[in-house]
Amino acid sequence: MSPDRETFERLLMSRLVGAGKIERSAADRALRLKGAGKEPLERIVTRLGLAHERDVTEAMSCELGVALVTASDFPDAPVLEAASARFLRQTQVLPLRETPEAVTLAVSDPLDDYPVRSLALLAGKPVEVRLAAPSDIEAAYERLYGHESNAINQIADGIDVAEDTSSDEDVSRLRDLASEEPVIRLVNQLIARAVESQASDIHVEPFQDRLVVRYRVDGLLRPGATPPTRLRAAIVSRIKIMAKLNIAERRLPQDGRIRIAVRGRDYDLRVATVPTLHGEGVTMRILDHASLVEDFTVLGFTPETLKQYLSLLEQPQGILLVTGPTGSGKTTTLYTSLLRLNTPDKKIFTVEDPIEYQLDGVNQIQVKPQIKLTFAEILRTLLRHNPNIIMIGEMRDFETAQIAIQAALTGHLVLSTLHTNDAASSVTRLLDMKVEDYLVTSTLNGVTAQRLVRRLCESCRRPRRVLPEFLERMTTEAGAATLYEAAGCDACHGSGYRGQVALIEVLPMSDAIRRLVLRHAEAREIQATAIEEGMATMYQDGILKALAGVTTIEEVLRVTRNV
Repeated sequence: MSPDRETFERLLMSRLVGAGKIERSAADRALRLKGAGKEPLERIVTRLGLAHERDVTEAMSCELGVALVTASDFPDAPVLEAASARFLRQTQVLPLRETPEAVTLAVSDPLDDYPVRSLALLAGKPVEVRLAAPSDIEAAYERLYGHESNAINQIADGIDVAEDTSSDEDVSRLRDLASEEPVIRLVNQLIARAVESQASDIHVEPFQDRLVVRYRVDGLLRPGATPPTRLRAAIVSRIKIMAKLNIAERRLPQDGRIRIAVRGRDYDLRVATVPTLHGEGVTMRILDHASLVEDFTVLGFTPETLKQYLSLLEQPQGILLVTGPTGSGKTTTLYTSLLRLNTPDKKIFTVEDPIEYQLDGVNQIQVKPQIKLTFAEILRTLLRHNPNIIMIGEMRDFETAQIAIQAALTGHLVLSTLHTNDAASSVTRLLDMKVEDYLVTSTLNGVTAQRLVRRLCESCRRPRRVLPEFLERMTTEAGAATLYEAAGCDACHGSGYRGQVALIEVLPMSDAIRRLVLRHAEAREIQATAIEEGMATMYQDGILKALAGVTTIEEVLRVTRNV
C-alpha cells in the first residue's frame, strides 16, 4: 500500500539528504514552498534546481519500490492507440507495452492513480506501473505522438489574445499577459526543448506573417516551433521580464540574463533583444555550468598541441592569445585555462563583456560602456591591485592592447582573444592596431587559433570508401587510413553528429618568428616559418581527427577552407 503524499514527501526528502543529493536547508525550503499547494514536491525540487531530476526519480523508485525505466525502455511505436495523446501528455503517462494479460505504463507520479485507473478501464485489463523521469516521458511523447509545434500550439490555444499587442498604451496589459500561466508555460517549454536538444542558442525571430523559433545545435540552426504570430509580443515580453529588461522599450537593443532550472540543472541564459521591421527579435545563449570542466582533451586538444599550449599557459608573465571567429569556442578555452590556473596562491581578474560563466575564486568584472567602464579603464585600475593573472574578454582597440602589454611587461600573465582567421594573422593584427613591433616580440608568448566542427555520433558513424589519391592528398601517412561519414540514429536525432570539437593550432613565439615580426613580415610568411618549426595547422589537426573518426572530412573543409 502506497503511503499518503505528505508522508511520502518527507521520506523522499530524508532519502535525498541521506544520499547527499540535496542539502538539508534546501530540503526544508522545498517542504515550506510545498505548503498546501498542489504541485508535487519532487517537481518543486527539480524546477528550482535543488536536485537533479535523475537523482530524485531514483530516490522515488527506492522509496516506493516501483521499478525504474529509462529512455531505452520506451517503445518505437505508440502502444494502446485508443488512449488520447492529449490525456497522456497532461497526465505524464506513457504506455510501454501491451500483452493479452496486462498493459505496462511509465508514469512520473506513482501516487496519482487517476490516469492509471482510467487507462486500465480503457484497456479492459490490469495495469503494471513503472516509474520514469518526466523528461524521458516528454521526449518519448514527442517522438511517438507529434512534433514540438503540436505541444506549443496546444498551450497557445489557451491564451486569449485578440491581436498582436504592441502599442505603448498596452504595456500594462502586456505585462499582465506575460505573467499569466499559459504564457509562462509556453516560454518555459521553448527553453526546455532547447536544453533537451543540447542547443547553444535560441533564436526568436518575428516576420510579417509568422513567428519563427530556431535552435542552434552543434553550430547549425535547426527549425523549432512556430507559435502563433499573435503571441509574438507576449512571448518577447515574457522573456524580457525574466531577464529583468524594460518591456516598454522596444526601440533600442537590450541585454540581460536569465537564471533557470531545467530538469533539476541550473542554466544561465544570456539574452539579447534587437528591434526589427516586424517586432523585437530575441537571441538567448544557453550556458551550462556543468559543461565547464578542466579537461582540455574534451575541447579538442591532442597530446602534442596540449603540451605546447600548457607550456605557454604556465609562463609567469606575458600575453597568450586565443583567436578565431565568433562562435569558435575561444571563451570556453580561456575559462578552462582559468580553472587550471585558479589556485589559492594566485589572484585572478577577468574583464568581460558579457560575463558568461561565474567562476568561484576569480574576480570577474563586467564592462559597462554606458558609464564609461570600458576595458581600458578597468585595466588601468586592475594594475593597482597587483593580480597574477588577467583575462581580457577581447582586445578590441589599441588602448586595450597597450594596457595589456603594459601589464605583461610588469610581471603579469595576460590571457585574451582576437578575431582573426589563424594564429599567424593575430601577430600582424597587433601590428595593424599600431602596437610597436618590439613590444609584440617582448610580450607575446604565443597564439592559439581554433575553429569548431561537429563531432560524429559514435553510435552510428560508418566507414566510407575513399580513393587512395584523395588520401594521399590529405596526408603523406595515409597507409590503410579510414574516413567516416554520418549515418543518423535515435541517439543523435538523425543528424549523425553529437556535440562539437575544436580544430586547434598553437604558434609559440620563437626567435625566428620574432625576427619576422620586427621586419613586419606578412602573415603567410610567419605561418610558413611556424610550420617549418613543427606547428600543425588547423587543417592538419582536422585531418587527424577525421582519420580518427572524430569528425568528417566535409566538416574539416567547411571550417578550414579559408585558412
